Amino acid sequence: MSTASGASPGIEVSGVSVRYRDIVALDDVDLTVTPGRVTALIGMNGSGKSTLFKSITGLVRPASGRVSIAGQTPAAARRRGLIGYVPQSEDVDWTFPVSVRDVVMMGRYGRLGPTRRPRPDDHRAVDAALERVELSELADRQIGRLSGGQRKRAFVARGIAQDAGILLLDEPFAGVDKKSEATIVRLLRELAADGRTVLVSTHDLHALPSLADEAVLLLRRVVFQGAVDEALRPELLARAFGLTTEERP
Repeated sequence: MSTASGASPGIEVSGVSVRYRDIVALDDVDLTVTPGRVTALIGMNGSGKSTLFKSITGLVRPASGRVSIAGQTPAAARRRGLIGYVPQSEDVDWTFPVSVRDVVMMGRYGRLGPTRRPRPDDHRAVDAALERVELSELADRQIGRLSGGQRKRAFVARGIAQDAGILLLDEPFAGVDKKSEATIVRLLRELAADGRTVLVSTHDLHALPSLADEAVLLLRRVVFQGAVDEALRPELLARAFGLTTEERP
């Protein structure tokens, strides 16, 4: 997968606001995420990161504004298998009796045809994805018996097997060891180099320069989007983490 110069943005968020009753989760968010780059989403708990992901995937309907995925609605993009999503660990039932291979094969579901039976091409895609995330030897293990980092890599493998052009990762480094973190960072850089659009939320500011090409600071609205070194400026981080009382212009 490759991206030509000047290609349409992978994700466009325009004026999106989301409210849960009286709580404003997102407030007039504008965001563009382009293919071929890793974009990091930074913000404190409650800043709206997960709500933004759910808006992009179509799981949450904005009160106003619009989301475009490669020029399509989130629902249409999801039906076409364009979006690969790695959720937070607490959003997954790790006791469910499925193997690592089963989880990765779920990425092929939209390609299986009416019989829903995997074909040789599907098995090859799953095997290749497992090898890429270094989980081939654990393919038949129940998903809940993996370590935190291995679980995250299994969901990345699902997106690879799916051949999703848009990859969303919600806190993939939470609770993982340094080796798994380094493996995931390497994978994301490789996938972006393949032309995919990668948006990843993280609290790990120290790893940001090695992870991302650009950063987005979010506090219910976009505080900043641009170069990583700019995003790490103390005054911008203070605004993103609610340490100032600056009013919105």
